[in-house]
Amino acid sequence: MANVRLEFKSSAGDADPQTRPVLILGQLPNLLRVLWSDVRGKLQPRVTEEIWKNALGTLSPNPTDSCPLYLNLATVAALPSRVSRHNSPSAAHFITRLIRNCLPAGTTRCILMVCERSEVFASACAIARAFPLFTRRSSASRRAEKKSIAVEFLLVGQNNGPMEVTTLKCLESATEGVRLAARIVDTPCNEMNTDHFIEEIAAVGKELCITPKIIRDQELKEKGFGGIYGVGKAAEHPPAFVILSHTPEGATQTIAWVGKGIVYDTGGLSIKGKTTMPGMKRDCGGAAAVLGAFKAAVKQGFKDNLHALFCLAENSVGPNATRPDDIHLLYSGKTVEINNTDAEGRLVLADGVSYACKDLNADIILDMATLTGAQAIATGKHHAAVLTNSEEWEMACVKAGRKCGDLVHPLVYCPELHFNEFSSAVADMKNSVADRENAQSSCAGLFIASHIGFDWPGVWVHVDIASPVHTGERATGFGVALLLSLFGRASEDPLLNMVSPLGEDEVVETPERDTKRRRLV
Repeated sequence: MANVRLEFKSSAGDADPQTRPVLILGQLPNLLRVLWSDVRGKLQPRVTEEIWKNALGTLSPNPTDSCPLYLNLATVAALPSRVSRHNSPSAAHFITRLIRNCLPAGTTRCILMVCERSEVFASACAIARAFPLFTRRSSASRRAEKKSIAVEFLLVGQNNGPMEVTTLKCLESATEGVRLAARIVDTPCNEMNTDHFIEEIAAVGKELCITPKIIRDQELKEKGFGGIYGVGKAAEHPPAFVILSHTPEGATQTIAWVGKGIVYDTGGLSIKGKTTMPGMKRDCGGAAAVLGAFKAAVKQGFKDNLHALFCLAENSVGPNATRPDDIHLLYSGKTVEINNTDAEGRLVLADGVSYACKDLNADIILDMATLTGAQAIATGKHHAAVLTNSEEWEMACVKAGRKCGDLVHPLVYCPELHFNEFSSAVADMKNSVADRENAQSSCAGLFIASHIGFDWPGVWVHVDIASPVHTGERATGFGVALLLSLFGRASEDPLLNMVSPLGEDEVVETPERDTKRRRLV
């Protein structure tokens, strides 16, 4: 998978399945609307029209199904015909699963995705998740050949014309972002420490002609970033706070994306056990998603000020490690008594959102993090959890998730009932709750919000992606598609506008609108 190149094409051309294996997939009602003339060029001479029609007749998805058309070189697969209201109409999770299970082997292959235009973006991102980039298998290093997969969309329903070049470019940028985020999350800490992560950020900045601002090690302490410094000071590779800024002319507002980048989480002195520590290389999933989304958003033309903030640290054990009972002064000016060194993500994010508020004067702050194990209990393995001070943005996150395939479900937002979980006798707050059975994921998010203030007039959104950041032992690149969709209205790209919470036809911009804040949700 690591040497696979995805190519999105308006037409993948015709080829014998013997020389270019093919997978055709879509929801059964959509497959039944496909004309033989639309697919025969990718199936003949091995598959006849009769075989094609008979294969469609045998499909009975529950929730999915597949049927080989010619040996293992041509397959048709059916997605669920219906999904519930909390799922994406694209059935994105099943797309990834079917590709992993049904795509024929080969150096050059083809995927023909049959769907409606509104499902193209989610489907493309789901396809990208099936092809992770990172591997250290010795057999992979011996294989010199590069593999390519041509992806063609066959559109059905309304607006089913050919795919525009701009749409294909957007899909390329988005899927590159998804695969970049997944590669970073899959990479172990001996290859993805804070130094390496900064190199990844710098590489993206160079491609976009943006110079990152980097605050590291003792400078963090001197400038008051007590959360980031306190978490990462015991590690061999020092902690860092890195900012990429995109400030176009004509911007109407300032948006900050803050990513949790814990490159490895031992738990610190409140150390994790032998069964819970493996997999903690994924604790940088929020920062990885922010990086992948920022790259794609800027490449596609982002009309507002956009800042990507990366809170990087390794929560390690050593002579300089933070101890329970230590008190840290955070960038917000508030003091935190540490009662659990394994509740470190909220500490680094508190510094990040506070900087976005105080130094960047952000109108909208979104933090993304693999924050709590309790997230999977609250919203499951497939839905991220969203906590926000805005009901409008809460609904927008859910809507964007359904449109892009990165599913989201709300958490309870009620600081007046929950924030007292952090009461401290000697500091402004503790960093971990007193009662772990009281809305644990909500409380963790509220800790972050408290460092900009519950009465802050701007929009604050917290997205906990602890569980959907991976499936099995592989990263998903979760969060990239969500950010691109959620902020699609700030993009110049027509496809991102279409998958935004507002959609392409739901807003009529007035000429004087540009002098005000651009409406996003």
